[in-house]
This record gives sequence, structure tokens and C-alpha cells, in this order.
Amino acid sequence: MKLNRTYSFIAISSIALLILLIIQVNWILQSAKIKEELFNEKANMVLSKTADALSADKETCRNMEVSVGNNDIRKIDSLFSHYMKFYNFHINYSFQVMQPKSNELKAANDFTANDFTANVYNKRLDEVASKNGLELKLILPDKKQFIIEEMGTLFIASVILILVVLVMFWRTILSLMKEKKISEHTTDFLNNMTHEFKTPLTNIALAVKMMLKDSNIRQEDKIKHYSGIILDENKKLRLQVEQVLSMTALERGEIPLQKTELDFHELIHESLKYISVQLEHQEGTLQLNLGADRFVVMGDKIHLINALCNLIDNAIKYAKEKAEISIQTLNRDKNLVVVISDKGIGIEKGYQKKVFDKFFRVPTGDVHDVKGFGLGLAYVKKIVELHGGSIELVSEKEKGATFTITLPYA
Repeated sequence: MKLNRTYSFIAISSIALLILLIIQVNWILQSAKIKEELFNEKANMVLSKTADALSADKETCRNMEVSVGNNDIRKIDSLFSHYMKFYNFHINYSFQVMQPKSNELKAANDFTANDFTANVYNKRLDEVASKNGLELKLILPDKKQFIIEEMGTLFIASVILILVVLVMFWRTILSLMKEKKISEHTTDFLNNMTHEFKTPLTNIALAVKMMLKDSNIRQEDKIKHYSGIILDENKKLRLQVEQVLSMTALERGEIPLQKTELDFHELIHESLKYISVQLEHQEGTLQLNLGADRFVVMGDKIHLINALCNLIDNAIKYAKEKAEISIQTLNRDKNLVVVISDKGIGIEKGYQKKVFDKFFRVPTGDVHDVKGFGLGLAYVKKIVELHGGSIELVSEKEKGATFTITLPYA
């Protein structure tokens, strides 16, 4: 239900924003169209008023029918300039006086009607003033210049607002999806934690009940057996709590790393001591190929061993039947490369980038088939990065997984 609500909210918001953007763009286009009409109207008004004023001067018109002098050009230009200012039409212009039949140019200014983007407006002089039918042409540059100048601030503000709305909407959606994922991971974590804590607590309670009920409890072997169960389960609880707390502390930067020069090959052998019991119990095999010539790094011994143990432990947990693990070291550029491979169930491509996220666990049908909180690989990645290194995963379903750790030399 919550998932449907989330997607419904995103869908409705997207449609509303899309409609708003369409309205905004349409409004801008309509405004541009109105400005274009205003451009044409002002041009026609300026040309009409200039032609009327010129027609009223019959002597000037008769002179122009013979020859257009500099005085006539200055007079026409003065009329155009006057009416351009009167109609608040601030734009460059040019003009021509022509005889339509002969197409003979009588007078011109800066640019002509042959300009590719020019806009030409024609007006014939009054027949009484000009018997030869002189025609006055007003030539204006591209309308876009006028429209941009007129709309300038409004257009730029609209574009900026549209971009801001799009960016903010996208960031909101990303934040919403991120919060949703965090909520899902937190819910899964709490479910896993409840299950993981419940098992040892139940075993401790059962052991205590057996100690209280068993009439032969005074026998030393019985006491050792039940005490051993309680201690083992208590140890599991403590390790689980420490794993959660250490990850939280690392995220906050509250655990400073005690870095010293370390022989990484020794760290690998020491890590295997902690895992050897599990490996033997599953009758697994381990192949070591420690071929690196340089293997001294600066690091925190405890955290690096924990990281290695996590990776080896995962290889054992996710084995098909018997674990087959390979650990290899080599040198690349100025780094030590540690490759830990297994032939287990593998990880699907869609989950490979997510396995390093906190609380994430690859779905396996029954979430409790393999125990854990989904913190192991997140912890490993954090530790490796705090040591200036990187970790990569290459895996294929049912063909195993390979984790490659790269660390700088000491």
C-alpha cells in the first residue's frame, strides 16, 4: 500500500509539473507572438505616419520624382526617427524610395531589402503628391532582436524558474526514493536483528531451564555442557552487538585507526586461524597463492583482519555444498592487490552494486537461510577506503564471486 502511494504521488506530481511546464512554455510562445504583432503594428504605424507626412510635402515629392538629393534623404530620415521615438520603437532601420514599375532605387540608407533576415514594409505615397507612384519602404532587421529585447528579463526569469523547478523536483524525487530505500533497509535490519537475537536468547533460556530441572546437574560434565552453551550464545550476542556498534562508530568517525606497518601475508594467515574451524566443519578447501613481492602496508591490524574474516566467512556461508576458496596476492603499479574468490552461489548482476550498502542482503527466498545483518560488506568497504584503498566485486550467478582489494604500499 505504501509503495503504491509513493509511486502515485510521484506520478501525480510529474503530471502536474509537466502540465505546468507546458502552460509556461505556451505562455512564453504566446507572449512572443504578441510581441511580434506589436512589432508589425509599430512598423506599419511608423511607415504610415512618415508616408503621410512626406505626402503632405508635395514639393519634396515632386523633387524626388526627378532625383533624390541628400536634403530629401535627411528629411525622410528625420521623419522616420521622429515617429520611431514617438512609438517607443527603439530598433535600427533603413528606408528606400522606389518606383514600383521600373524598380528603380531612388534612395537608401544603411542596409537594403536584400538582407536575408530583413523585414520590409511598403507604403505608396499619396497619388496627388506623387504622380509617378513613388513607394516608401521601411526595412527593419530580424524581429527576434526586438522580441528578445522586449521580453528579455521576463524570458530569462521564466527559463531560470523552469530549470529551478525541474532540478528541485528531481532532487525531491531522489530524496524520496532514498528515504524509501533507507526505510526498507531499516525494516529488514530490524527483522533480521530480532531473529538473530532471538535464537541465542532462546538457547540461553533453555540451557538455564535444563540446569534447574536436571536432577543430575551436579555432575561436572553436565555443568560444563550447559555452561558452554550459555557462554557460546552469549559470545554470539556480544559479537552481533559489537558489529552493529562498530559500524555506527565508523560512520561517525568515532573509532580512530591505529595504523602501523603490517605484513599483509601474516594478516591473511592470522585471519585463517579464526575461520579454520568453520572451514573444517564444512569440509571446505582453501588455496593460497601469495605471490606478491611487496606486501607491507600501513594499516590497523584488528580492522584489516576483521575485514578479511568477513570476506572469507561470506565465501563459506554462501558455498553451494563444500566451500572452495582461493586467496591470491600480487603487485600492481604501487599497490598490493588481494583477490579472494569462491565457487559459491554467486551474486546476480542487479545486486552487485548494492551489496556494499548498509543493511542490504541479497534476496535468497528465505531471508534467514544465511544469518547476518547486512553490515559485513559495508564494514569491509568502509575499512578498505579508510586505508586509502578500494574494493571491487566480480560475480556471476551460480559461478561464485571474486572480491579484489587494492591497498597502497607502506
